[in-house]
Amino acid sequence: MFQLLWILLIGFVLGLIAKLLLRGPQAIPWWLTMLLGAAGAWLGNAVSGWVGVRNTSGIDWIRHLLQLGFAVALIGIVAPAWSTRRSR
Repeated sequence: MFQLLWILLIGFVLGLIAKLLLRGPQAIPWWLTMLLGAAGAWLGNAVSGWVGVRNTSGIDWIRHLLQLGFAVALIGIVAPAWSTRRSR
């Protein structure tokens, strides 16, 4: 139960950082921001494991950058689609 809450909290934080890094408004609700951030974290973990940099002796900077990069990409793709869908 607590792991799910932790995943959603990290997803929300990653989603907010991703929205700050993107230009222009991202008119998506908070729950979609949280889900896209969590999906970005999941994809970043998967790719970092595939590349072989998931577990290092220090802070896993590459893994965290991959997580953030996937969150930015997902929000960058979904936000315009969401706003055009909602405007119809």
